[in-house]
Amino acid sequence: MGAGLTDAGLERLRAAAEQHVGAERVPGLVALVGRGEQVHVEVLGELTVGGAPMARDSIFRIASTTKPITAAATLAVVGEGLIGLDEPVDRLLPELAGRRVLRRMDGPLQDTVPATRSITVRDLLTFTFGFGMVLEMFSTPTWPVVEAAEALRLSTIGPPDPSVQPDPDTWIANLGILPLLAQPGERWLYNTGASVLGVLLARATGEPFAEVLRSRVFEPLDMRDTGFWTAQTDRLPTAYRPTPGGLLAWDQPEGTWGRPPAFGDGAAGLVSTADDLLAFARMLLRGGAPVLSPDAARAMTTDQLTPAQKAYGGLGSDFFTGRSWAFGQAVLDSGAYGWDGGFGTTWLVDPNHDLTVIVLTQRMFETSDPPQVHRDIQAAAYAALG
Repeated sequence: MGAGLTDAGLERLRAAAEQHVGAERVPGLVALVGRGEQVHVEVLGELTVGGAPMARDSIFRIASTTKPITAAATLAVVGEGLIGLDEPVDRLLPELAGRRVLRRMDGPLQDTVPATRSITVRDLLTFTFGFGMVLEMFSTPTWPVVEAAEALRLSTIGPPDPSVQPDPDTWIANLGILPLLAQPGERWLYNTGASVLGVLLARATGEPFAEVLRSRVFEPLDMRDTGFWTAQTDRLPTAYRPTPGGLLAWDQPEGTWGRPPAFGDGAAGLVSTADDLLAFARMLLRGGAPVLSPDAARAMTTDQLTPAQKAYGGLGSDFFTGRSWAFGQAVLDSGAYGWDGGFGTTWLVDPNHDLTVIVLTQRMFETSDPPQVHRDIQAAAYAALG
C-alpha cells in the first residue's frame, strides 16, 4: 500500500471534478478523498445557481447515504443487549406481527397468504423483511400496493419526502395495514427496512430515533452537522432535479430539511457534511471504535445475503453483479463498501487501500446509478494512489 495520494493524481482529480460543474450541469460540489491521515478536498461551484459559493462545510441532503448510519446505530443498540439480531420484531413492533404476504407483488391487496415466519432485526438490516422497492413497481399500471403506500403517506417507494410522513407510531401502524410483497427472508427489497429500524430503535431504547443517533453515533464521532434537519439553512444548497428543460429547483434551503420532521426516516432522512461522513468512514476502517465492536463492524462491511436472496435481483437484474449487501450498505466483490444518496451524494470506502471517496452534490440522480461526475471523481481518486 502506498503512503498517500500523489500531487499529479490530485491535479487530475480536480480536473475531473471541474469538467462537470456549471449552472446547467452540477451547480456545486464538495469532493473529499482521504487516505490514512491525508485528506484532500475540492470545493467547486455554488450553493444555488447564481448564489453564494459552495464551502467545505456545506450541509447536504444525503438521502440513502443515511442507511449505513442507521445500520451502525442498530448494531450499537444490539451491542447494548436491548435487541437481538435474530430476535423477531414482534415484541417491539406488534404492528408487524402476524404478517400476510401478497401472492403476486403486483396483485390485489386482498390476495394474500400467511407469512411463514416472523420478521427479525437481521431481516430489516439486510432488506429482506419482505417489503420495499423493486424497479418493476414503477411500470404501468401502478401496483395496488404502491398506490396504498402513497395514500398512507409512507414515502418509502420513490424519493423520500419527510414533509408528508406522519409521526413514527402512525407511520408503523400504516405500514402494518399493508401486506408484505415477499416472505420474510426470501429476497432483497430496497429501502423500507431502514425506515422501520428507526421506529424499532426508538422503542428499544425509549428515546426518539434522533437521540439514538446522536448518542450512539454522532456524538462519539463528533459528527456535529449531521441530523434530520438543519437550522443553518445558509449552509444548505438548493436541491435540483434534472428535467429535459434544464435543472429545476426541487427543495429550497428553507424548505423540507430546514425544519424538524415528524418522522426521522432512517432510510433517507439525514443531512450531513463531507467531514462528518469521513469520520463515519474512519470509524469503520479502524474496526468500529468507539461506536461498534470489531465483530459488528466486520458484519456491517461484509456480504450478508445468501445466493437465493440475490437470485431475484435487486434494483435491476444485474444489480448484484460484482456486489452484494451487508447491513445498510452495498459491499463490492473487491471488499470496498458504501452507498449512494439519490439527491446527489456518494460515499465509498475501500479498506484495501485505506481510501475514502465522498462526493456531495445537490443534483438528483436520474437513474439508480450515480451520475458520471461521481464515477469520474472515484476513478481519479484511485488513480491518485501513490
